[in-house]
Amino acid sequence: MSTPYDTNEELGAEADKSVQIRALNDEFRAEPFLLGPAIADNKLVITRGVAERGNDFIDRAVTAVRTFSDFTQDNDPYGEHDFGAFELDDAKLYWKIDYYDRLLCWGSPDPADPAETRRVLTILLAEEY
Repeated sequence: MSTPYDTNEELGAEADKSVQIRALNDEFRAEPFLLGPAIADNKLVITRGVAERGNDFIDRAVTAVRTFSDFTQDNDPYGEHDFGAFELDDAKLYWKIDYYDRLLCWGSPDPADPAETRRVLTILLAEEY
């Protein structure tokens, strides 16, 4: 039988994990990587719709994701900074960070542990969702 203390302790541990995940996500998003190598290394995914708008658009979209700070309860309910939406030119875009195991085969067993997790950033047009 669970006691209120157990529940509060579990909630505290989850909150601590969210804080760690948020810090790792913010660091990952802001990392100044080169686009080509990031795509080749499976750190960055650009959808066809984004790619078709050209290199200048891609560069500006990546910059917008790196500097994104408009987190709210609606778009970031767990406080992990793993999703965002923004407008660029005439397009609405989404970005999302997903967590995989080190081999990119399965989901990460613990997104708060960088030794067990590879992050992948996807940027897509909202219409592609």
